[in-house]
Amino acid sequence: MKNKYIIIILIFGFLIAILGSLFKITHWQLGFVTGSLLLTIGMCTEIIAGILFIIKLLLNKNNTFLNK
Repeated sequence: MKNKYIIIILIFGFLIAILGSLFKITHWQLGFVTGSLLLTIGMCTEIIAGILFIIKLLLNKNNTFLNK
């Protein structure tokens, strides 16, 4: 997996978490979609992206990984 895809997943998680925070602060609800659900999905997405990035860092033999 390329670095840009991991960064896209991470940003997507950030956006969902920010939207979940907005839902939570304003007490909005769209059917079953609540702030808590969006925060949970966003944070899990960020965790997955972080784990993928750590695995990529550990398995990379090239020292210029972060300089790309």
